[in-house]
Amino acid sequence: MSYLSIAGLQLELGAEDNLSVIEQEIDLVKKRFPWLQMVVLPELCTYGANTGLAVQLPGEVENCFREAARKNNVWLIPGSIYESRNGDVYNTAPVINPDGEVIARYSKQYPFLPYEKNVSGSDNFVVFEVPGVGKIGLIICYDIWFPEIIRQLAWMGAEAIIVPTLTNTIDRDVELAISRANAVTNQLYFFGLNSGGRLGYGQSIVVGPDGTIIHQASAGRDIIAVELDFEHVRRVRERGLHGLGQPLKSFRDAGINYPVYQKGAGAGAFAELGELTIPGKNKP
Repeated sequence: MSYLSIAGLQLELGAEDNLSVIEQEIDLVKKRFPWLQMVVLPELCTYGANTGLAVQLPGEVENCFREAARKNNVWLIPGSIYESRNGDVYNTAPVINPDGEVIARYSKQYPFLPYEKNVSGSDNFVVFEVPGVGKIGLIICYDIWFPEIIRQLAWMGAEAIIVPTLTNTIDRDVELAISRANAVTNQLYFFGLNSGGRLGYGQSIVVGPDGTIIHQASAGRDIIAVELDFEHVRRVRERGLHGLGQPLKSFRDAGINYPVYQKGAGAGAFAELGELTIPGKNKP
């Protein structure tokens, strides 16, 4: 069987330098659950959502996480951090293997505009393989609202998707529904990890490839240690949900060229939506 033992750390953090706290939490969770293979943290958990604290990658902060992964012999996705690159700022999450090597970096494709100001979006996709287990995709927070990303990662072979998140708004319940929908329509595990405390509203969620909610956290501190069974993903994709729908096969076999994605399609009806700005005062 192909299992991945993973812990998501929904920590109660503030908008400050949390690096030493996070390092201690990684050590503690590995001591408590020595069988862990991977540890995941929320979006922007190291310094909060402050682009003025953007760092260089590679650099000292990432090196601290590399050492934490190596010392604890775990795969580590230390949430994301604002990265300064070529004069722009990106919201970037490293993927670090148990040898302390950075094997990938994913930069958020869809910053939370118009609120996540002065942050550039990327066009990269990240799927990495845990040897002997399976393939994992990585996205960040607001990316979940764009099903094209999740379908692309499934096409690239992802059997689970990790989603470091920072949500402190009242739409968290909608994100939970989207997470469940993304899991079942792409027949993969979906692990959305939010911060608690002053940074975020918690309610992290783990969903199976059949749409089952494996765990949904409360608003406070929660250490979410679970095992993901990748053979279950493969069986659901082969046989369908309860022996019924097989959406990935149907999508593959339909051969539909959607006009919205064709070169030269333009903005269509979206052109009428107006500028992407913060809403103004409601008019009577």
